[in-house]
Amino acid sequence: MKLSDFDYELPRELIAQVPAAARSASRLLHLDGRSGELRDRRFCDLPQLVDAGDVLVMNDTRVIKARLTGRKQSGGRIEVLVERVIDHERVLALVRASKSPRAGTRLFLAQDAAAEVLGRQGEFFELRFVDCDDVLALLERAGSVPLPPYITHQPDAGDATRYQTVYARAQGAVAAPTAGLHFDDALLAALQARGVVLAWLTLHVGAGTFQPVRVEDPAEHQMHSEWYSLPQATIDAVNAARDAGRSVIAVGTTSLRALESAAAADELHAGSAETRLFIVPGYRFRVVDRLITNFHLPRSTLLMLVSAFGGMDNIRRAYRHAVASRYRFFSYGDAMLIEKNSGG
Repeated sequence: MKLSDFDYELPRELIAQVPAAARSASRLLHLDGRSGELRDRRFCDLPQLVDAGDVLVMNDTRVIKARLTGRKQSGGRIEVLVERVIDHERVLALVRASKSPRAGTRLFLAQDAAAEVLGRQGEFFELRFVDCDDVLALLERAGSVPLPPYITHQPDAGDATRYQTVYARAQGAVAAPTAGLHFDDALLAALQARGVVLAWLTLHVGAGTFQPVRVEDPAEHQMHSEWYSLPQATIDAVNAARDAGRSVIAVGTTSLRALESAAAADELHAGSAETRLFIVPGYRFRVVDRLITNFHLPRSTLLMLVSAFGGMDNIRRAYRHAVASRYRFFSYGDAMLIEKNSGG
């Protein structure tokens, strides 16, 4: 297995710059990982593709306004992207500047916010916001929506709404769990009327989700760490579905990674933990039967994950079909429903 196995050609015009007019109006490419069959659908068709008793596991993380701009004491311009909130005044963040700031440097940010550099942890800087009692409130006031690097416009009021799921609750993500962006209240109601069980977990998506794999041997890639929390109520719903022979459907790769991370020794365990789970072809899935996900970047860990779930040849063919059929790609793009490959 080589990094080049997960590359594909994507015309730039297929990278969605804005969301669909309505959340559930996106297209949905249905891939049966067992037979390899592909079907073109609409996302609003989802209630017809699930059964009563199936459980839909959704990530209720809420995207924070994690991007800040400003200047150093020297006057040089900086951009800060918060990766993780540590406590009421401290964060880990990427800092983009002409010269990396040293410990003790003060950063002057938008809306009169200021932060002191405490030190480094690998590629991240530990920052302490000055005179701050609530860093999340400060970010809401002074920050902006951290749109992915392939979306080229400046974030606006529309992005503040649409780069957030309708069920977002737990603040802490710096990237949206994008499979969830296709759900609106009417679709959720239709799924529940169908008898589908909605269950929740939290995984705070980090900026590392956009980092490409840069080593030719994917086994050498160092996966970024993300915090997740899995409640007992969700485990009970998953176990009830499995006992009844129904499907466990992960909404997004984040939900899948949290479930699989919590399934030590084939048994789910409730609680909170950090995960560095890196799923590549050959992984044996313990929990999830079906996956709803967007289309992912070439050479990314997420493309490797869906290749493991749906089968490498199936995913290659599905992506070729999506490009030829002018599907919209990445965060604001269209979606896939993938049935697990029998080998996964």
